[in-house]
Amino acid sequence: MSLEQLTLLDWKRRIFALYEEVRAADDPEAAWRRWCEERADLYRSHPQSPRVGAEPAYFPYDAGLRFEARVEPVEPAPLEIAGSAGSVTRFTRFARARFSENALELYWLDAYGGGVFLPFRDATSGHETYGAGRYLLDTVKGADLGGGSDTLVLDFNFAFNPSCAWNDRWACPLAPPANRLACRIEGGELTPP
Repeated sequence: MSLEQLTLLDWKRRIFALYEEVRAADDPEAAWRRWCEERADLYRSHPQSPRVGAEPAYFPYDAGLRFEARVEPVEPAPLEIAGSAGSVTRFTRFARARFSENALELYWLDAYGGGVFLPFRDATSGHETYGAGRYLLDTVKGADLGGGSDTLVLDFNFAFNPSCAWNDRWACPLAPPANRLACRIEGGELTPP
């Protein structure tokens, strides 16, 4: 392994540990504050930061943006999700997460190891937030807020920008049309400075 690979491994370990801490917390708002602080530290100083020295900014915490979403199976369908820099990533749509009066599709990463992926766009996209959308779950990278056997915690206060929003050297899968919400989700990370 090169030094760059070891620093990426360190970044991943810290993100996995952070989400483990978030899932174990009794107070979602306190967990969010801790999440924001740790991410700020990583973005400011970690060698694997998409933009060293930058710091994420967020909407204020809103307890009304936390849902225990009911997961409904759907007919599995393979798809290629377009990404930044002309990239394409293969996923399988396997379920839908229903919350409030909305629903978002859940995707399984088909690559080695797999993982649940939940990107979305909303009416803040291209205005207060990154135009191509944000991520809520990306379990291959540790972003997992918990849930039960047929539920997932969807807390939009934890929505974050893909790395490509910070630096175009990264290629990131973006939110497909099925995961575009007409409403405003005023929670999570704002457009990078």
